[in-house]
Amino acid sequence: SNSGKGFVVPAIPRFDGYYDHWARLMENFIRSKEYWDLIENGISRCEGIPTEAEQKVIDEQKLKDLKLKNFLYQSIDRDVLDTILNTETSKQIWESMKQKFQGSTKVKRAQLQALRKEYEILQMKEGETVNSY
Repeated sequence: SNSGKGFVVPAIPRFDGYYDHWARLMENFIRSKEYWDLIENGISRCEGIPTEAEQKVIDEQKLKDLKLKNFLYQSIDRDVLDTILNTETSKQIWESMKQKFQGSTKVKRAQLQALRKEYEILQMKEGETVNSY
């Protein structure tokens, strides 16, 4: 394993349906790996034929993107991944997750609050009888 040196591999945050929480943890994880620029900007593109230096940068970014995609694949369940159509780059996966799940937590919370309020309104008051209710 890790040859007893006490080195702990940080756990990759798992997506559990709570997008905002997962995104915050995952962004921190990705930033700690220094890959966040790939989420924000994607892989560089060149007009025409890239110079040797530009090609080197592109190749390095592609390798980083593969590593980042590996983290994303490990953090997202197969059922969720199957619903993401474009998984060519980590940026596309991140954008798809954001589009699909961001706000869904807020929507669920608002629906719960509305149901709670409705329940409170419908509850029998102390002293009320079933007939008067």
